[in-house]
Amino acid sequence: MNATAASPASTATAGKTVDRIELTRPDDWHLHLRDGDYLPAVLPFTVRQFARAIVMPNLRPPVTTTAMAIAYRERILAALPEGTEADSDFQPLMTLYLTDRTTAAEIEAAVASGIVKAVKYYPAGATTNSDSGVTHVDRARPALEAMQRLGLPLLVHGEVTDQSVDLFDRELAFIERTLAPLVRDMPGLRVVMEHITTRDAVAFVESCGPNVAATLTPHHLLMNRNAIFVGGIRPHYYCLPVLKREVHRQALMDAAASGNPKFFLGTDSAPHARHTKETDCGCAGCFNAHAALELYAEAFDRAGALDRFEAFASFHGPDFYRLPRNTGKVVLVRERWDAPDEYPYGADTLVPLRAGEPLQWRLAQAG
Repeated sequence: MNATAASPASTATAGKTVDRIELTRPDDWHLHLRDGDYLPAVLPFTVRQFARAIVMPNLRPPVTTTAMAIAYRERILAALPEGTEADSDFQPLMTLYLTDRTTAAEIEAAVASGIVKAVKYYPAGATTNSDSGVTHVDRARPALEAMQRLGLPLLVHGEVTDQSVDLFDRELAFIERTLAPLVRDMPGLRVVMEHITTRDAVAFVESCGPNVAATLTPHHLLMNRNAIFVGGIRPHYYCLPVLKREVHRQALMDAAASGNPKFFLGTDSAPHARHTKETDCGCAGCFNAHAALELYAEAFDRAGALDRFEAFASFHGPDFYRLPRNTGKVVLVRERWDAPDEYPYGADTLVPLRAGEPLQWRLAQAG
């Protein structure tokens, strides 16, 4: 059963049917690759589509220092699939995990390394492997001031962890309590509000200056919260921030298709072993790397906005990060195929987003 809960697919853009899309090769500006035996199981899915990826630092233990980021990058490079062009040109862009104890000196070392491109802010306890996150933004002030001075972006998981706040209101509460004051007090700090889920977040990003941007995931563009409950509990559609009402999904899609350079692609692909999702207390996260560009293409196709897809996927992200746009190309074709029921994942198995369901676009060429 297709659990997308969005408007019927459009097969036309600007008055004509589009069956082939050629894009400048995109980058993924929010990705979880895990580590150990899990890393080589999921990395090839990203490498076949994207030239670069911002890699999240929420491992166990978290990547809190530049030395740890360098070591993790080496493990990623060692796990690249052999025998492909991407083996030589894929670039993992590393991040540090912000804590109450992150120092200005560590930020300076990160920038000097040339391989750390951002710092991730998880409110403590907000999502998977976030227990070491920031307990209060003021405790991270020395690091944030160094980031503002050096131009290193802050990537924000924008939810409060206050249990008195309704789950569906935690993004708005984070904006009001933490992010808006931070942006006001540190206007030179470059901020990406990651995986936004509400029209409130869209409005906030639009209201800020050019130093504030946001990423959008394919699952938040395609689905509203009904998808979690179609035919019963659907654990593989559970993520954080959780899917929201249809009015919010539509606002996200409008932002993605608007051409506004503040909004760009970030999959938040987050693999978890099947048994850790299908349990009495399942992990949050959707694995979408197997078909990330195909899912985004479907979202833009439904919105009748395929002519805006390339800028969102390929231009806005590198422009914000002050990196050159890629020169390679990818081609997608309109071709129906069914996502596999599962993939190998180390000694376990991994259930992808839309497992066993049809997708409307296929990646035909990348280079």
